[in-house]
Amino acid sequence: MASPDALPRSRTASSASRLSRPAAAGVAAALAGLGAAELAAAILAPAGSPILAVGALVIDLVPAWVKELVIGLFGTGDKAVLIVCVALGTLVLAAIAGVLEFLRAPFGRALVVAAGALAVLAVLTRAGTAPFDALPSVSAMVVSAVLLTVLITRLPRTVPVSDGAGVDRRRFLAWTGASAGLGVLAVIGGQLVSAGTRATDAARARFTLPAPATASAPIPAGADLAVDGLSPVITPNLGFYRIDTALQVPRIDPAAWTLKITGMVENEVELTFAELLALPLEESTTTLTCVSNPVGGDLIGNATWLGYPIRLLLARARPLPGADMVLSRSEDGWTASTPLEVLTDDRNAILAVGMNGVPLPLEHGYPVRMVVPGLYGYVSATKWLVELDVTRFDRETAYWTSRGWTERGPVKLSSRIDVPRAGSRVTAGPVTVAGVAWSQHVGIRSVQVQVDDGPWDDATLADAISADTWRQWSWQWTAPAGRHTLRVRATDAAGLVQTSVVRDVVPDGATGLHRVPVTVG
Repeated sequence: MASPDALPRSRTASSASRLSRPAAAGVAAALAGLGAAELAAAILAPAGSPILAVGALVIDLVPAWVKELVIGLFGTGDKAVLIVCVALGTLVLAAIAGVLEFLRAPFGRALVVAAGALAVLAVLTRAGTAPFDALPSVSAMVVSAVLLTVLITRLPRTVPVSDGAGVDRRRFLAWTGASAGLGVLAVIGGQLVSAGTRATDAARARFTLPAPATASAPIPAGADLAVDGLSPVITPNLGFYRIDTALQVPRIDPAAWTLKITGMVENEVELTFAELLALPLEESTTTLTCVSNPVGGDLIGNATWLGYPIRLLLARARPLPGADMVLSRSEDGWTASTPLEVLTDDRNAILAVGMNGVPLPLEHGYPVRMVVPGLYGYVSATKWLVELDVTRFDRETAYWTSRGWTERGPVKLSSRIDVPRAGSRVTAGPVTVAGVAWSQHVGIRSVQVQVDDGPWDDATLADAISADTWRQWSWQWTAPAGRHTLRVRATDAAGLVQTSVVRDVVPDGATGLHRVPVTVG
């Protein structure tokens, strides 16, 4: 005979089983709806993917500390993590909707409609979208609501005594499995259709960069110390960091692209891509850094860019007295606030069309982006650029400055140890310690290394490419057995010594000294 305690557990198990099926129905309905949405987005409204739109809305709404936490944990994989979280959250909400529809109809359908309305709002609040772009979200809402109703009606209102009573479980599972499977296939199909119909990709593949009117200075042979594990002097495009708010890389037809210079100017300027390419383009090597880069982080890269000086275009527009800022705008609505004097002084701030000898990669801003030496990317490195609005800091704020970051964002003097890696084990005796140091638009004068709390020793510097690029460095260490901590600090060309004061990346970049623990044995 079963014990008395077995009866409540049995009822609990039956209750869980009773609710698991409507939850599965909700998930299946949501998958089918998302599949319909992705197909509609791929064929009819590329800017209307509800998952991407909701993800973009989340990026806009989360506080800066959440953004930094995600980047710190996942680095350049932050977008994939966000998309997965939004998708999982959608499925959890769908399971709840299924249970609600089963227990208290039509509250489950009401939840589906509310979620669909949120997706429509997320789509329509994105820059450059039109009412028609809401079609995928509406499709998802209708398909999910209808299918949820159909599946729930095939469930019993009480727990069946046996598999032969009440609902035909096999039929329900077939309906649910078919709905979920078709939804997954539709999502995959939508991605394949979308990837196969992007004319921008084909246009970029056919595009050949014009020859520069002014070539960059040759990179000195002594700029590369040829140390295994040391960051290369020029960062390959595939390895160049990417931090932005675009969950879906904008696809811009270069034949339709224009740049407008507006605002506080005597003469508004509009430039087509063909007109930009016809200008005398200049080549330059510049290191870019993200303000989210922690001490010792890898959100930094050095590339050779091809483009046209922004100062010459601004000279055409003739900024009015009192203007002190240029608000640059991306195709997806993202903005950056750059001091006007930085774009008009002697630094080589450019509208870039090429990166390391090839057209800009799509994810790095094709067809046109800004490259500005000496400033963090959040106030300068606008990708998929479409507008330069000459204005004032006291009149306009940009995307991240409205979220607590400082207005101007000059890059801070910093350095990093690349080899040996943190936590590694090295053999006692001669050990090469090496890394990179940077102070864009100022330059690096010297680098020093410290072991434990010992004296600071001078490292050997590689030849400088320019004041706008990082420099490699190396130091020979006679390593004794035991556990040790290596530290590095740099001094810039103006004599400023890198600070040891530790500060977070918010609001204008991290400070402190990079330290690497190693075991010598």
